[in-house]
Amino acid sequence: MEPDLPEETREILRGLRAFAHSEVLPRHEKAAAVLDDPQRRYDATGRECEEVIALRREIRTASARAGYYQMFVPEDLDGGGQGPVAMYAAWEDLHHLCGGRHWLGYDSIAHWVTGPSHILSGVSDAVRATILPELLSGEKTSCFAMSEPDAGSDIWRMSTRAVRRDGEWRITGVKQWITNGAGADYALVFAVTDPALATERRGGITAFLLPTISPGFHVDSVLRLYGHPGGREAIISLEDVAVPDSHVVGPMGEGLGVGLSGISLGRLFNAAKSVGLARWALELAVTYAKDRVTFDRPLIENQAISFSLAESATEILAAHLLGLHCATLLERGDRAVKEASMAKAYSTEMAFKVIDRMMQVHGGMGLTNEMGLTEAWHEVRTVCIADGSAEMMRRLIAHRLARGDLDL
Repeated sequence: MEPDLPEETREILRGLRAFAHSEVLPRHEKAAAVLDDPQRRYDATGRECEEVIALRREIRTASARAGYYQMFVPEDLDGGGQGPVAMYAAWEDLHHLCGGRHWLGYDSIAHWVTGPSHILSGVSDAVRATILPELLSGEKTSCFAMSEPDAGSDIWRMSTRAVRRDGEWRITGVKQWITNGAGADYALVFAVTDPALATERRGGITAFLLPTISPGFHVDSVLRLYGHPGGREAIISLEDVAVPDSHVVGPMGEGLGVGLSGISLGRLFNAAKSVGLARWALELAVTYAKDRVTFDRPLIENQAISFSLAESATEILAAHLLGLHCATLLERGDRAVKEASMAKAYSTEMAFKVIDRMMQVHGGMGLTNEMGLTEAWHEVRTVCIADGSAEMMRRLIAHRLARGDLDL
C-alpha cells in the first residue's frame, strides 16, 4: 500500500517500524504479564497502574528523542511539520504492525487529544515556554475536555461556564468521556464565556489550557468499558478553577473553532487506525487458515472461509484508498468535511466487520486474549462512536451533498 506515497513518507515509515521493533515490541513482551492482563493493568480506582504509566512515558520520550512522537506537530510549535498524508500512512502502518496485542506502540506518535498538536497553535508565549516543551518531549500528556453529559455531538448544549473575576477566569462544570482524563498533566477545557452568543450558536465558547493539579480540578470517576476493571475515559469536574489570561488558547469566544480544527484529522486518525487493525487481523487469519487442517485439507480451501478473506481484503483496500484520498485533500488545504466523514464511517464499520470475520475464521482461538483480536475488536467498536458516530458522519455527508458538494 506504499507505492503512491512520497519517498520521504516511505522513509518515515521504515524508521517508525524500526523504532517499534527496537523500542516497543521488546518492552511489551517483557511486561506482557501486566499489559495483557486487565486485572493487573488497572488499579482499584480504574486508572492505569504505575508500571503501565511508566512504560507509556518511556515509549513517548524515546520516540520524541528519535523525532517520531512530535513529527505531526507544526514547525512553528517546534514539531516536525509532517502533513496529513504522512500522518495517515504512519498511523495505519503503526496499527498494522502492533495490532491488537502490542498496543503500547500506539504511544509512539502524539495523538491530538493527549499530546502536542496543531490545536495548540493559539497558545501564548508563556505556554510555549513552559508547558509546550514538556508535551513535545513526551514527559507530560494532556486531555481534550469538550464533551459533557448533556453535550456530545450537540456541543452548543455545553453548560460549563468560565466567568471573569479578580483579573482571572473561573471555570465550573462537568466533562465526560475524556480520554486520558485521569492521567493527564494538562487539560484543554472548553467553557462558555458568552452565554448569549452560545445560545444563538454563534460563538461564545473559549478554550483554556490548565494544569490538572489546579485546585478545584477533580477526576470524579473512570468509565469502564467492555467489562474491563478500568479504562482511559473519565468524568472530570471543575469547581471554580482559576485560569489566567495567558492560558487562553486561541481568540476569546472562538474555542469551538479551536476544537473542531482537530476533528477532521481525528476522523482521519480513526480511519487509519481501523484500516491498520483490519490489515493485521486479515494477515493473522490468512496465516491461520493456511496452516489449520480440517477434514484433510487446509481451512483456506473451504469456500466459506476463502470468500470471507477475499471480501475483507477488498474492503480493506477500498477503505485505505478512501482514507488516503481524504488525507491528500487535507494536505492541499481542503477542509474535506464530506471526505473525512466518509473515510471515518466506512473505515470504522469496515474494520468492525472484518475483525469479527477474522475471529470467526480462528474459531474458539479467535476469542482468546492471547490472539489480541478481541482487543482490536474493542478498539474499532469504540471508534465507530468516537469523534462523531457513524450516524453523525452520514448526516454530515448528506448535508454536504444537499449543499451541492457532489465532487467524488
